[in-house]
Amino acid sequence: MATLEKIRNRAGVLVTVVIGLALFAFILGDILGSGPSLFTNRQFEIAEIAGKSISFERFQQKVDQLTEIYMLNTGQTALDTETHEMILEEAWQSLLREIIMEEEYGRLGLEVSSEELFDMIQGANIHPIVRQLFTDPATGTFDQSAVIQFLRTMNQDPTGQQRAYWLYVEREIVRERAMTKYNNLLGKGLYVTSLQADNAWEENNKSVDFEFIVQRYNTVHDSLVNITTSDIRRYYRQNRSDFRQAASRDIEYVAFDITPSEEDNLQAREWIESMEEEFAEVEEVRQFISLNSDIPYDQRNHSYEDLPETIADFLFNGSPGDIYGPYFEDNTYKLVRLTEVNFVPDSVRARHILIQPGQELDYQQARNRADSLLEVARRGENFEMMAMQYSDDMGTRFEGGNLGWFPEGMMVPEFNDAVFSARQGEFFIVETQFGFHIVQVTDRARETKKVRYATLAREVTPSSATYQRIFTRASRFAGQYNTYERFLEGAEEEGLSIRMANNVLIGDRGVPGLESARELVRWAYEARENSISPILEIEDRFIIAALTKVRQEGYQPLEEVSSQIESILIRKRKGEIIASRLEEQISEVDNFEELATNLNTQPEQAQNIRFSSFSVPGAGIEPRLIATALYTEPGIISSPVKGENGVYVLKVTSVHIPDERDIDAERRNLSGAKRARVNFDAFEALKEESNVKDNRHKFF
Repeated sequence: MATLEKIRNRAGVLVTVVIGLALFAFILGDILGSGPSLFTNRQFEIAEIAGKSISFERFQQKVDQLTEIYMLNTGQTALDTETHEMILEEAWQSLLREIIMEEEYGRLGLEVSSEELFDMIQGANIHPIVRQLFTDPATGTFDQSAVIQFLRTMNQDPTGQQRAYWLYVEREIVRERAMTKYNNLLGKGLYVTSLQADNAWEENNKSVDFEFIVQRYNTVHDSLVNITTSDIRRYYRQNRSDFRQAASRDIEYVAFDITPSEEDNLQAREWIESMEEEFAEVEEVRQFISLNSDIPYDQRNHSYEDLPETIADFLFNGSPGDIYGPYFEDNTYKLVRLTEVNFVPDSVRARHILIQPGQELDYQQARNRADSLLEVARRGENFEMMAMQYSDDMGTRFEGGNLGWFPEGMMVPEFNDAVFSARQGEFFIVETQFGFHIVQVTDRARETKKVRYATLAREVTPSSATYQRIFTRASRFAGQYNTYERFLEGAEEEGLSIRMANNVLIGDRGVPGLESARELVRWAYEARENSISPILEIEDRFIIAALTKVRQEGYQPLEEVSSQIESILIRKRKGEIIASRLEEQISEVDNFEELATNLNTQPEQAQNIRFSSFSVPGAGIEPRLIATALYTEPGIISSPVKGENGVYVLKVTSVHIPDERDIDAERRNLSGAKRARVNFDAFEALKEESNVKDNRHKFF
């Protein structure tokens, strides 16, 4: 609750707009301290951007900041692996933007003044983020007084979270405004000439129909083409840029699955059976579940439709205290006890006044104020005015404390239980982690039958003995088969499947068969080729890997691409032979049909082919054929066209161009397309000039 509760409820768009600015505007658009020596600084350098060394500590501060903001938005207290990786990437993109773009802003003299910031927060030109946070969702009206009130009181939050959140939002507003200015500056410098617009219009609107003949490359026997080693080396030297490669690794690995044994399964089943009698008789069910079950206690009311199919009929036809099971589901043995049958609404509407203990009031003073306000409310005083005057929930304070309609389970448990069991119109106090709430339920949906139940669960997991037995087997394999040749022999002898992960990049977090394999990837970039890894525990498996190939960043070696180059040169030579034959045939005929007859083939037909066409029916993906057809005069037999799949000769039979040309509209379209890309292209150019050295793989 409090203001942050409202921010959380609206956080979906906020996260996209605020945090997403760092990642999407340009793409589409302390574990260690710094020591005194240069060696120490470089050792803990996570990146170098535009010649500036970025320490791990600075990056971690950015990660911590985004993590805190994410938790405030979502109400979560812990992050899963996927979310943590998302925040790491967000922090990286934000850091890139700050360093690269702020240097560019400084060079241009571009800044956002304090007057501009005031105008975006409290002035005549409210920023969309601020407008979103302080708009009444019921009326759609922006409340500027709520902004001012929030700014006056945010320092009263004893946790400091409201101030930290607001300072973060302010920084993002400033950066977004600077970015907008920069993009506008670039956009105003773009211009599309009439000639460009005219050419673009023709490319988008002109289409042709044509006939073509193809002579496939396989019609020339390989024996007629002689490619020498010198030819391959010459092509490699002249086209070396085509063979650039990123650093990558090839890995082979075997896995020892850490799975429960039959004995583990039997122990879990015997345990659940031994607990059935006690579970049926215990009075403090919630405490019993908390102490014994692998599934936490669920205190929500459930409708029939909400329940798992296995137990729905039992629960809705049973009486409190009835036991179902044991049964096996999701690798878990379970006992279910029906605890309550209730008739409750699906949702309620309520309003509240929150009194928080803090700097102004201690715990007892806050309790006394809540009691006093409860008595005043019961006497019929204006609840909305009381909320606006006294409530510490800034999210609902200026809405008279109105929480609107909400379903069961949306609020914290103490608040939820109180409002769903209260009578309509009743005033009462609830104490939660946020403070003391004076609450009134103003409306209730239709009551329906619902049940509460408790699940005593014992998951079948590997015991320590099972874990040790599997680890011992993996250790024996790692010690005995400690070279690549022996690794292959060992896998065959042990009946283990060898899994392959090729072209693993330095930043990869998973490999085929292993989603969370960052430790394995990091090892691969520290080891030597043909090394065998130590035992790695990944995703309930012991992994032993062999590093089979190391590729450094740069150019693929000639020996790796020689066969590829040979294929290119063979096709090129065959194309020259076929083109020479076709040119000779073309010189001897008067029309396209005669050429087809002499070549003992039938012309193919292609209709309505445009510059944007992806392929040609009967030919496939042939961009050279399409381009030639669009710029060949009708009725003329073209020169041979060396395509991807063969050599072509064509004749355009008709050209279709609309009579009316709207060049102004085309110019506007081109200008819009250029403006849409300008921020992305500009950032990519600046990033390339910044010579970014990314060392994140050493730390994460």
